[in-house]
Amino acid sequence: MRAIRVHQFGGPDVLKLEEIPDPKPGAGEIVVRVRAAGVNPVDAYMHTGTYARKPPLPYTPGFDGAGEIESVGADVKGFAAGDRVYIAGPGNTVSGAGTYADKALCSPSQLHPLPARASFGQGAALGVPYCTAYRALFQRAGARPGEVVLVHGATGGVGLASVEFAHARGLTVIGSGGTDKGLATVRDHGGDVLVNHKSPAYTDEIVRATGGRGVDVIVEMAAHVNLDRDLGLLAKHGRVVVVGNRGRVEIDARQAMGRDAAILGMTLFNVNERDMAEIHAALIAGLAGGALNPVVGRELPLADASKAHEHIMEPGALGKIVLVP
Repeated sequence: MRAIRVHQFGGPDVLKLEEIPDPKPGAGEIVVRVRAAGVNPVDAYMHTGTYARKPPLPYTPGFDGAGEIESVGADVKGFAAGDRVYIAGPGNTVSGAGTYADKALCSPSQLHPLPARASFGQGAALGVPYCTAYRALFQRAGARPGEVVLVHGATGGVGLASVEFAHARGLTVIGSGGTDKGLATVRDHGGDVLVNHKSPAYTDEIVRATGGRGVDVIVEMAAHVNLDRDLGLLAKHGRVVVVGNRGRVEIDARQAMGRDAAILGMTLFNVNERDMAEIHAALIAGLAGGALNPVVGRELPLADASKAHEHIMEPGALGKIVLVP
């Protein structure tokens, strides 16, 4: 089968398309025929070798994907050949076998039923973005119906997932983006107030939209740029959840003190089994019921994985980038 392999750490050019043997499931393993593989920023961080988690070489990247089960091990229960599934969650690779391949070797805990209404591309867009969004909103920030949430960078995969989850839970959603097309997509997926964060006065628009009160929760995709101004946008007892950050930032801590505000970090690598089960239960229900509709912004062939990693690091993302084997 074909797979993207990384034999040394470095830039996007270290992602090489190769022919490797087809995987065979062990007693507690499952082989999935991958129809679409999701691309995430964490994938691009890891192949540099400078990320906090460094996979053993060589390895095939990819935490997210979707496809059909091809074969199951003797001890596997609840799954059968032909089942439509999505692959999701940190640690979803077995022995360096990720989703950037024709087939992926998985454990049962990494697989979840893909409702018939969802395409394989949408299934590949679920894992990291939607798990991150749910974790940030409800397990870290404790967002409640009736509150106001600012999704700061709402047009990308995590941003749109956050908009959908918050809208479905009864929050008022303010979404920021940098293009008219992106903001129109945010509106279509549940955004109540739209602001262009390229406008010099966009923070004034946010304050006006809340009647001067401020927002209760901010889901922040670029803390290195926005965290200091985020603190000035919060209502009393407001919370900022840092989802993305690419450098150091200076903040005025008094902005947090005067509001009894909280800055919360998160990574999916810290999610325990019980919390992950909650996340996927909500995700599957929302997907099946129509509240969640992942956006695939760009599809590329598997051979273009290096290009996908260049694109994922560029600003102005719209939805999810997906590789199609």
